[in-house]
Amino acid sequence: MRIIGGKLKGMRFHPPKNLPVRPTTDLAKEALFNILQNQYNLEHLKILDLFSGTGNISLEFASRNAKHITSVDKNFGCYQFLKKTAEEQHLPQIKAVKTDVFKFLNQETEKFDLIFADPPYDLSRIPELPQIVFEKDLLLPDGVLIVEHQSMQDLSRHPNFKEKRKYGYSSFSFFGN
Repeated sequence: MRIIGGKLKGMRFHPPKNLPVRPTTDLAKEALFNILQNQYNLEHLKILDLFSGTGNISLEFASRNAKHITSVDKNFGCYQFLKKTAEEQHLPQIKAVKTDVFKFLNQETEKFDLIFADPPYDLSRIPELPQIVFEKDLLLPDGVLIVEHQSMQDLSRHPNFKEKRKYGYSSFSFFGN
């Protein structure tokens, strides 16, 4: 896992091999952050990273000085790895939370500028993510929800769907108010 931008650019992290993750590819991550940097000042954003896994995306946001990042994953190994890495790299803006994402979303009352979700591709509940985020009103004005999913999956039926960007096997679907 490599950080592609910001103060940690080029740094490599080596998560334990036994973690149940499928990290976002460097190509897709670079494309995503190019889009985001052209639309937002990342230093002012309050971010929620769902299914954070190794923290690949959270660490990328922290490297670019995002204000606050809440990273949610239910796997203890993933949670431990991200928490330890954030401490070692002096990234106090990362708050790792070990819990089920759907439980977290249904209890959360804070609002975020950007919510990124990278669920397991075989998770049948992926279409519920935008539904819950918008029903619970978890985005700040002009906020965005980005869901990473298999390119063959179509999330465009949700009324807050804005666009889909495809990067090989993976796609990002963008949702907003």
